[in-house]
Amino acid sequence: MPEKSSRGLRVGRAAAFGLGFAVLGSVAFAQQDKFTLKVPGGLAFAEFKGYESWQVVATSQNDRLVAVILANPEMISAYQAGVPGNGKPFPDGAKMAKVHWTPQKQQYFPDTTVPGAQHDVDFMVKDSKRFADSGGWGYAVFEHDAASNTFTPGTTADTPPQENDAKCGFACHTIVEARDFVFTEYAKR
Repeated sequence: MPEKSSRGLRVGRAAAFGLGFAVLGSVAFAQQDKFTLKVPGGLAFAEFKGYESWQVVATSQNDRLVAVILANPEMISAYQAGVPGNGKPFPDGAKMAKVHWTPQKQQYFPDTTVPGAQHDVDFMVKDSKRFADSGGWGYAVFEHDAASNTFTPGTTADTPPQENDAKCGFACHTIVEARDFVFTEYAKR
């Protein structure tokens, strides 16, 4: 009798393990791969793979959102060389990411505002040939849904409205044309 009981226990464990593995696998499979997203007619999220570990350029805040502006090594090198204040343009291949969050009070130190739920991520890339008609820069916004932890390309219903091409930020950035269309100053360290 103990042999049958032991065999039944092994079969039961194997079935439970298989079911658990299948459930975990389906959860992992259901998560979005943000790097497959693309703004119609424009930039792909995959063009900015690794942005999460780029160096911080600066932070910003308005009445609705807090943000950190990040840049790839090419853009950081240009900033450190004095671009755009020296009148020179950023090199092709320079990239920026701006991650926005809804602000919230820090629970242990309520006088401090910290990032809450992510709102979106904005991207810029310098490619003078590909984006010759928008000052050499391509732009993209990907809205973040905190409930599902997924991203979608920005639309004209967003604030500010985003067209579905790589020039969505160009109209806004024309006021800093003399700075190679870049608002953000490199924060001194």
